[in-house]
Amino acid sequence: MVGMVKVIPTKIPEVKILEPTVFADDRGYFLETWSARTFAQLGSEYRFVQDNQSNSRKGVLRGLHYQLHNTQGKLVRAVRGAVFDVAVDIRRGSLTFGHWVGVNLSDQNQHMLWIPPGFAHGFLALCDDTTVVYKCTDFYAAQHERTIVWNDTRLAIAWPLGAGEIPLVSSKDAAGESLERAEVFG
Repeated sequence: MVGMVKVIPTKIPEVKILEPTVFADDRGYFLETWSARTFAQLGSEYRFVQDNQSNSRKGVLRGLHYQLHNTQGKLVRAVRGAVFDVAVDIRRGSLTFGHWVGVNLSDQNQHMLWIPPGFAHGFLALCDDTTVVYKCTDFYAAQHERTIVWNDTRLAIAWPLGAGEIPLVSSKDAAGESLERAEVFG
């Protein structure tokens, strides 16, 4: 426990699930979604400069996105609905290069996922009217954004899709590169 947040490790040490303490009563609930003090205690020197929000219907898959320059760390959470959120290590030379972590984030579990710079990020909306918000450690820079295709066979991400179900992706995301061909870090 760091501050009012329980830190849950993942199979990639730099990627962490954050479970905030939720104070609930008959009026509703309260939770702390971010604290500079908590992040400092986690050993993070990052500062957030931009907040993003997206809304998706069930079956929408966004990603796998990253920026080669103006690299972004992201603190991701679902404020409505649920997503399967994925971080992929694309730091060539890392012991976990090409490995991925997938986590269910929802308005029910209130979990957040910390994804440091050097990772590609994407998510699949698990229900209609899903809203995701994420804090970023650098500004969006379209000229530096890259995409790895969501169904890359080398990554073999176990997206929670039904048999024969194809997610709804943007044309940009559908045209993403394979990990093998993508520009990555290092």
